[in-house]
Amino acid sequence: MGFHTFDVSRADRLEDESRYRYVSVDELLALFDPEGSVADLGSGTGFYTDDVAPYVERVYAVDVQAEMHDYYRGKGAPGNVEFVTAAVADLPFEEGALDAAFSTMTFHEFGDGAALAEIARVLADGGRLGIADWSARGAGESGPPLDERYALSEAVALAEGAGLTVEHGSERRETFVLRAVG
Repeated sequence: MGFHTFDVSRADRLEDESRYRYVSVDELLALFDPEGSVADLGSGTGFYTDDVAPYVERVYAVDVQAEMHDYYRGKGAPGNVEFVTAAVADLPFEEGALDAAFSTMTFHEFGDGAALAEIARVLADGGRLGIADWSARGAGESGPPLDERYALSEAVALAEGAGLTVEHGSERRETFVLRAVG
């Protein structure tokens, strides 16, 4: 898949409200039942992090690029956001530390068995994972090239391979969503 990062020099493009046509705030929140401590995996500029923050005690903005955190700080982050510079396959959280985790349009950048195993490790028993990402079955009208995307079935296989139980998944026109529990 992609395994690349978004070009920070184009970060302004991530602050585009047209992104909600692919995953709305309500749909995202329904994927992982926000509460307690939550991690936004691949938080980038904090576009969706800002939408989740009012519903949780703490949200960890996890991104592998410190420059994305600098951008997010510059635009202003809610007080309950904590910045974490780390790869998803190497999260600095204790086992079972997170009530939930989510990824919006970044799974294709980190999704593999090691990353899903790490997510499963840091989720509390019953903790939820919500993923919304570009689908390999899409038309390619937006987002990364089709060969850098996962199909829902591939994401499900990775989640189940890491010991997560997939409760819901749906493939849509350009994207897929997945809800799993640890």
